[in-house]
Amino acid sequence: MSAQPQLESPVTPEEYLAFERQVEEKNEFIGGVIYPMSGASLKHNQLTTNCAMSLWTQFKKSDYCEVLISKMRVKVNKTDYVYPDVVAICGKVQLEDEYCDTLLNPTVIIEILSKPTRRYDKTLKADLYQNMPTMQDYVLVAQDQYRIEHYQRKSQNQWLLTVLTDPRQVLQLNSVKAEISVQDIYEKVDIEIKNV
Repeated sequence: MSAQPQLESPVTPEEYLAFERQVEEKNEFIGGVIYPMSGASLKHNQLTTNCAMSLWTQFKKSDYCEVLISKMRVKVNKTDYVYPDVVAICGKVQLEDEYCDTLLNPTVIIEILSKPTRRYDKTLKADLYQNMPTMQDYVLVAQDQYRIEHYQRKSQNQWLLTVLTDPRQVLQLNSVKAEISVQDIYEKVDIEIKNV
């Protein structure tokens, strides 16, 4: 087992990126502080896969839109970096530098909620995402029940919240011309298991 490099916060964005490119484990960087990312449960992985595959199926014949999963770092402002669970981009992909590992222009971000990250995803990350000019849809997916919270941009500072709780409902992502049924998002996910 090789020792992973360590870096104490607070650090600069440049120090964070240099560190992040040396380690296998992913870390988010907000306000000068490095936040290690935890592993994901079976349900988290199933939900992430279902969302990404549903979008991929709709985008596969498009040269305009694409979908990426949680290993793609996103720069949310001048100094902060995160790893969303699912990202959809329409238009030309914009990357920060020659490393081609940091996305600048997500259109849709989907986060799968879990007990350790629920508060973080619904507050701090939501604020960061909603202040990105390219962001049009922010989607939060619960693991323990049929519940999807969809924030859709209506103007620069106005977002419309729609909550979907019925498997027959459909998540409409107009910004990327895609839709996913709640049933498809929760396909093969046992929402009775309480390991979130």
